[in-house]
Amino acid sequence: MKNKLIVISALLLAFSVNSFAQASATATSTATIVTPIAITKTVDMNFGNVAVSSSSGTAVLTPAGARSATGGVTLPATTGTVAAASFNVTGEGTYTYAITLPSSVTITRNSGTETMTVNTFTSSPSSTGALTAGAQTLTVGATLNVGASQVAGTYVSGTAFSVTVNYN
Repeated sequence: MKNKLIVISALLLAFSVNSFAQASATATSTATIVTPIAITKTVDMNFGNVAVSSSSGTAVLTPAGARSATGGVTLPATTGTVAAASFNVTGEGTYTYAITLPSSVTITRNSGTETMTVNTFTSSPSSTGALTAGAQTLTVGATLNVGASQVAGTYVSGTAFSVTVNYN
């Protein structure tokens, strides 16, 4: 019995020595929530008045709102409303963001079935923007592909095109 008591005491002493060898420390957790990035359209894209001959061509609208024409397309002196699309991007000040533009959109003649394609979207700033003081204006241009002898009328996209912005 005495030997059992000595063995049990030795075991308890061994376990108590191990518990004295432990140490612990604490740490805190922190997270900073930043202002969500947002984009709001301020101006719709409009290529203005475009004339076409029996040859197809394009009307190119830059993000600055300047137009040029190729092929059978001409730009009349009476321009109509010409505007690059414009968006207000807001978020955390001094952050940068990536810009994703659509690949193409189809526009259809009001009261008709004739279509044209708008593609080769470009923006200013181009692929990355910077939120100086938490805001930046983003403008978007594109290329209008006009068919030979395109039917006259106003063409509008049935679905608005999307411009996406994400924090880098």
